[in-house]
Amino acid sequence: MVAPQALGQTGMMKRVFITGASSGIGLAMAKLLVAEGHEVWGTSRNLERLPKLPRLHAVLLDLSDRHSIDEAFNAALAEAGYFDVLINNAGAGHFDPAELVPMETIASQFQLLVFGQIQLMQLALHHMQARGEGLIINVTSLASRLPVPFMAAYNAAKAAMASFTMSIQLELGNSRVHIVDLQPADIRTEFNQGVIKSTNANPRYETKIARTWEVVERVMKNAPGPDLVARHVLKLVNADRPPPRVTVGDMFQSKIAPLIFRFLPQRLRLWGLKRYYSL
Repeated sequence: MVAPQALGQTGMMKRVFITGASSGIGLAMAKLLVAEGHEVWGTSRNLERLPKLPRLHAVLLDLSDRHSIDEAFNAALAEAGYFDVLINNAGAGHFDPAELVPMETIASQFQLLVFGQIQLMQLALHHMQARGEGLIINVTSLASRLPVPFMAAYNAAKAAMASFTMSIQLELGNSRVHIVDLQPADIRTEFNQGVIKSTNANPRYETKIARTWEVVERVMKNAPGPDLVARHVLKLVNADRPPPRVTVGDMFQSKIAPLIFRFLPQRLRLWGLKRYYSL
């Protein structure tokens, strides 16, 4: 069990469990948190991808396996003694027409982005409720509100997780266990390189798919880096009363577009997104 220590002006050191800590946003979070003196248990399906850093503990975790989730969290908890923070961050995407996406792919996306993360939430909540305090940050996506064409399974899974998060926020009421829905807009990471694209060409969608992917790639190249999200997470970890939902990204995507879309009828929302993706 790790002994607690003081952290200068930020208060006490926090014990943090982060999924998907070997790349992208998760890696940026892990690096910043340990640099600030927090103790981090970071997960990956491949431990060799996790950097060797002081106060970063490598945890083998496969979110597609329910037994792996239980074993990984409980083993890390036994080592840490307790967790102040759980960050559900791991993710992956699939690019395919919704009409043709296999049901196995949809099930896989929901297991990774919803069911596995809910399982971790329940494990952490049981532990945090007993302690009387804690913080859970669910990294969903702005795609839950502004969906990306040809990523229907990903959009739907992120929306489901955002809705589940809000439900728990209602149920916990004034509890000192806080739940935050962190919704990044486009962030410049290796996420697109990991997106699985369908190999089944379909003439009805070829042109639209090409146009959409071109926009996605162009926007990603100009998007802010993952350190922006990590800095927001650090503020949440150190906050006494974190906000229930935070959007992160460039000003237009994370602030202006959601505000505009909030007041538009569905027909205009669809028109705007079609124009944005050149569909």
